[in-house]
Amino acid sequence: MDNVMKYFAIILACLAAPLWAHPHVFIDTGLKLVVNDAGDITGVEVSWKYDQLYSLLVLEDMELDDDFDGALTEAELAKLNGFDLKWITGYEGDLFAFEGDKKLTLGAPKNLGTSFEDGQIISRHYRALDGSKALRLKVFDPTYYTQYEVFDAPVLPEGCTVDVQKADLAKARALASAAQAGEATDPNAAFPEVGEAFASTVEVSCAPL
Repeated sequence: MDNVMKYFAIILACLAAPLWAHPHVFIDTGLKLVVNDAGDITGVEVSWKYDQLYSLLVLEDMELDDDFDGALTEAELAKLNGFDLKWITGYEGDLFAFEGDKKLTLGAPKNLGTSFEDGQIISRHYRALDGSKALRLKVFDPTYYTQYEVFDAPVLPEGCTVDVQKADLAKARALASAAQAGEATDPNAAFPEVGEAFASTVEVSCAPL
């Protein structure tokens, strides 16, 4: 119970700060590329590993793990499964794909399951793509309410290579600070979407089979 009270103290501190000052949800993101027999990239498997605080909030909201033992029953896991795939119209899943300068359309998410490990929720889903030999991926929340981090290199099929370019965090923070200063000067001004500035760029290329 002490840990629960500590988490809620953190929540209250976050709510006391402006929502745009920093992200409030932190997600470790995994990417796995899928190719067809011709070597065209046809989809991406995405995993989201939520931070412990947000995971706790989800469990509290869904009334799961009432005994706080850090383990979910099969019935609780079934209830949790797909909790984050009820997307509103216009939401792009915070995954953006480009072929050159062309923005690609990703398919609707296909649920691949949800687990709960070491106090963190991990969900997985699949997004289909029109076949491409090379593309650029970025994972970000435009509003920067959620921070995504691609810590591990994407899982690639044979014949594919990847180059992960980390964001220039100094430049991104300067942009966010400038936006925050503008908001303080004019509270009615729309806060610019700075999330992309914090995102890594994942460039994938696959050779023809």
